[in-house]
Amino acid sequence: MVELRVCIGSSCHLNGAHNIIATFQHLIEEGNLYDKVKFEASFCMHQCAKCGVSVSVNGETYRVEPEKARTFFKETVLPLVK
Repeated sequence: MVELRVCIGSSCHLNGAHNIIATFQHLIEEGNLYDKVKFEASFCMHQCAKCGVSVSVNGETYRVEPEKARTFFKETVLPLVK
């Protein structure tokens, strides 16, 4: 199971965390991946100085811009789904 977390701390909230969460939820639903992706919100991942929103995939942290969330999911998360 892929563990996918999105930061909802203050900085990430202001940088579009809500949009990324909505995009990821839509893609999980669209692909019927509920049993393959554990998706949850998280508080600060301590990457606030960088642009974008902190997203953790299996413990590895990335910074994702809201407009690139769909591409990030397809290129980073989907390959890990078995």
